[in-house]
Amino acid sequence: MTTSSTSGRGTGKQVILYAILFFVLLWTLVPILWMVLASFKPGVAQLSSTPVFVFKPTLQHYVALFTGGDLGSYFLNSVLAAGISTVIAVSLGCLAGYGLARSHFRGKQHVAFWIISTRMAPIAAIVLPLFILFRYVNLLDSIPGLVVAYLTFNLPFAIWIMNAFFTDLPPALEEAAMVDGASRFQAFYRVALPLVTPGIVTTAILCLVFSWNDYAFAATFSGPNSQTLPIAAAQLNTQTGLNWGQLSAIGTIVVLPMMVVGLAVRRYLVKGLTLGAVTGE
Repeated sequence: MTTSSTSGRGTGKQVILYAILFFVLLWTLVPILWMVLASFKPGVAQLSSTPVFVFKPTLQHYVALFTGGDLGSYFLNSVLAAGISTVIAVSLGCLAGYGLARSHFRGKQHVAFWIISTRMAPIAAIVLPLFILFRYVNLLDSIPGLVVAYLTFNLPFAIWIMNAFFTDLPPALEEAAMVDGASRFQAFYRVALPLVTPGIVTTAILCLVFSWNDYAFAATFSGPNSQTLPIAAAQLNTQTGLNWGQLSAIGTIVVLPMMVVGLAVRRYLVKGLTLGAVTGE
C-alpha cells in the first residue's frame, strides 16, 4: 500500500509538472507562431475581425520591407553593434572573471558586488550621462557608440557570470599545468578556458540577446547612419496607423536569428544555465 501511494504521488507530481510546462510553452510559443503566420498573411486576412487560419501565404510584407526602406543597413548595424559588443564583453569578462576568481584580497566580495551592481542600474539612470559623454567624444550616431553603450551593461554581467564559473573550477587543474612548465596565461588559456565553455556560450548568448533586442540605447544614441532593427520596427508606427503585415515581418526577422542561435548551442546553453552558480565569492 505504501509503495502504491508513493507511486501515485510521484505520478501526480509529474502530471502537474507537465501541465505547468505545457501552459508555459503555450504562453511563450503561441505569440511567436502567431506573429510568424501573420507575416505571411495578405492584407485582407491581416485586417479581418475574426482570426484567419486558412490563407494563401504571401511574401509581400517582406518584399515591401526590403524594397521600400533601408532594412538591409538596419540589419547590418544590429549585427555589428550586437556582435562586436558581445565579443568584447565575453573576452574581457573571461579575463576579469578569472582574475577575480583566482585572486585573494580584502574586500573581494565587495568588488564582485560593485561590478554586478552597475548592471542592476536602470537604463534611464545612465542614458543622460552617456549622452553627454558621447556628444563630447563624437560617438553619437555611430556603431562604436552603440558598442560602448551595450558594454556598460554587458561587461559587468559577463564578469559576474564568468567569475562564478571560474570559482567553481578547481585551481589544482591549473596548478598541475604550471608544475609541468606552463605559464599562468597558458594554464588559463589551455586548461581553464576550455573547461568553462558552457559558461562562455551562456554569457555570449545572453549578452547577444540584450544587444540585439535593445531599443532604449539605440533610440538615444543612434542616428540615420547607425539605426538598428528595433528602431526600424518603431518607425512602422506612422500617422496613418500601424502596418501590421510589415510589423509582423520585421518582428519575425528580429526573433528568428536569436532562436536559431539558441537552438544551435542549446547543449552548451543548458549546461551553462544549470552548472554555474551566479554567486560571486
